[in-house]
Amino acid sequence: MIELIFVIVILGILAAVAIPKLAATRNDAKVASEVTSVAQALSNLGAEYTATGAFAANSLTEANAAVSCVTFTGATPDGNVTLTTTVQNATKCPTVVETEVKSRLVNNGVLGGTTAAPAAKDYAFGGTGVVE
Repeated sequence: MIELIFVIVILGILAAVAIPKLAATRNDAKVASEVTSVAQALSNLGAEYTATGAFAANSLTEANAAVSCVTFTGATPDGNVTLTTTVQNATKCPTVVETEVKSRLVNNGVLGGTTAAPAAKDYAFGGTGVVE
């Protein structure tokens, strides 16, 4: 009987250590997924404009459907798109994830501003935004 109690105590200690690490791992996975989705959506917008010379009517809708912690806005006929810091879906992007996503996007140059105060950034894929 004593052995069973020791086993239960040891399992309780292991669970107390493992559960917080599991939650942190889950948030890290959400952050990595969101950062990758933002980069891929941005790349897709650039490829679409480069290939066709225009954005399709639903381009921003599709790009925004792929991300939760930021928003793509303002697709212009000359190929400019703005990536803003507006959270689209607070359920899919809780505050702890949002903060880390925006910090990584600023550090990678995808968003403007600083890690303490991320800011919108304009992307010019063609037209007047292209410097020759």
